[in-house]
Amino acid sequence: MEIHRKSNFIHQGAPLAEAQSLMLMVHGRGASAESILSLAQYFDAPHRAFIAPQATQSTWYPYPFIAPIAQNEPYLSDALALLKFWVDEAQAQGLRSDQIYLLGFSQGACLSLEFAARHPQAYAGIFGLSGGLIGPMGQLSNYTGDMHNTPVFLGCSDVDSHIPQKRVEESAEVFSRLGGQVTMQIYPNMGHTIIEPEITTIQKMM
Repeated sequence: MEIHRKSNFIHQGAPLAEAQSLMLMVHGRGASAESILSLAQYFDAPHRAFIAPQATQSTWYPYPFIAPIAQNEPYLSDALALLKFWVDEAQAQGLRSDQIYLLGFSQGACLSLEFAARHPQAYAGIFGLSGGLIGPMGQLSNYTGDMHNTPVFLGCSDVDSHIPQKRVEESAEVFSRLGGQVTMQIYPNMGHTIIEPEITTIQKMM
């Protein structure tokens, strides 16, 4: 059963078949494809496509990202499969993996980071805003592979009520071990949001 429909997405920018790069943008819990796609204005470039999938009922998986993984199934696996569909589709249209960016916020950041860690290869960039790898504290998966110096940005508050700082730090360690070029920034008292310094950092990394 397809929980998150492949046909439910928003596209902006270049047609995928003509694009020279793709940014796959993944929204947070309770949000929308439109909300995350509003960030595209900061990352626009000639011949770049932006695709933002929409989660069914605006939620990629029902429980917190640090809950036992089984509790979030089959929603989590279906959401990860949806990201793989779009990465595969981009490559079928002629893009290399290192021309594909993944950007997510909150639950969408967790999903994007988990996808990248489970499918390590050379990406154009992986940007996780207020998120971390998925799984109970102290029980991250044993990720293996090579990200070939993919730029990875992890930005989060030190007091985020949804995202423990320790998990962000653990995620940075995992991506470093997988061969990513990791930039982690913990912002004091930021709250659960996206701020201009994060956008600026990503722009520089691109």
